[in-house]
Amino acid sequence: MESLTEKFAAAMDRIAADHNLVLREVAVAVSGGADSLALAFLLREYVQKHGGRAVMLTVNHHLRPEAAAEAEMVAALAAKWETEHHILDWFPDHASGSLEEKARLGRYRLLEEWCAAHEIEHLLIAHHQTDQAETFLMRLQRGSGVDGLASMQPFSRRGRINLIRPLLDIDPADLKDLLRDNQIGWAEDASNECDDFLRVRMRKFLPRLEKETGISVRRLAETAKALSEARAYFEDETDQFVNRYVRYFEQMAVSVSPTALNALHPELKRRVLARLLRQIGGGNYPPEYEELQRLLKTVADPHFRGCTLGGCVLVPFQKRLWIVGESKEKKTPDSLQWKDFVRRFPAYDKMVIPHALKCLLAARQK
Repeated sequence: MESLTEKFAAAMDRIAADHNLVLREVAVAVSGGADSLALAFLLREYVQKHGGRAVMLTVNHHLRPEAAAEAEMVAALAAKWETEHHILDWFPDHASGSLEEKARLGRYRLLEEWCAAHEIEHLLIAHHQTDQAETFLMRLQRGSGVDGLASMQPFSRRGRINLIRPLLDIDPADLKDLLRDNQIGWAEDASNECDDFLRVRMRKFLPRLEKETGISVRRLAETAKALSEARAYFEDETDQFVNRYVRYFEQMAVSVSPTALNALHPELKRRVLARLLRQIGGGNYPPEYEELQRLLKTVADPHFRGCTLGGCVLVPFQKRLWIVGESKEKKTPDSLQWKDFVRRFPAYDKMVIPHALKCLLAARQK
């Protein structure tokens, strides 16, 4: 029977091969909970065997009195393992909005900034099989399409770093057994039992779901994995379409043939628009499935004159659909501003482009 150490090594090697990565310098996010400590332990063994450098990063979010002590607990364990470790501080903003979501985004921002500043491109995250099942159900509840139901991916790009999730096929009970076998204690976060959070309610629902329907955590995770393969196919088709039919303008705008777009299968149409909106709008996530559905109907209307979504302006112009980053600059640039821009970028001298893009291009040169 394959050991947990062997499963972890196989997952790391598979991710590296699938995405042409060299996983020799990596960081790992470690909260002090069982899952992330087990991940750090497995990574330490992997690095000892394969060589390289591992760095443990702990974010003290200052949301619970125990947070500082948990961060110091991780620091002590890292010192015992002779592994580099850093504590990053995030301070809560109690303004309106979801504190949980702000803490999550703040945590990722700090981790990304540290990795980028220290030239480490890969960050390991301890999401496991049960996390995957919970994510599947949460996205099902929101009415997600293929991308959402494919749930978390073993590899994804976030800002300037790669997120690596090598534990998605691992039962979290096995992770706790690993820690017990190696006499490693962990901290329990009381918020993991708080029914205010949808994820917690989903986690508590999973045993009942299996008992009453036979739908297990493993089955949900396997379904997400199957959908991930479908997602990969659609992504490849999207790549081909974008490379053939989409024109980019300084990463500030794109234009696409409406005829070519309308000839696509609806899933591919949504996917192409989602990618372009995210690239030009700069959002962390693409628009939701229902937003894209509404957008497709809006754009297909023969009287369509323009709309906004995802930080972008969409306008029909010169028989093409244009997606332009939103700008506060509404005033048409004067002749001197435009001449200055064209002098720097002569390719635009004779180019006919929509007003929104002209304003954006000129404004960026101020």
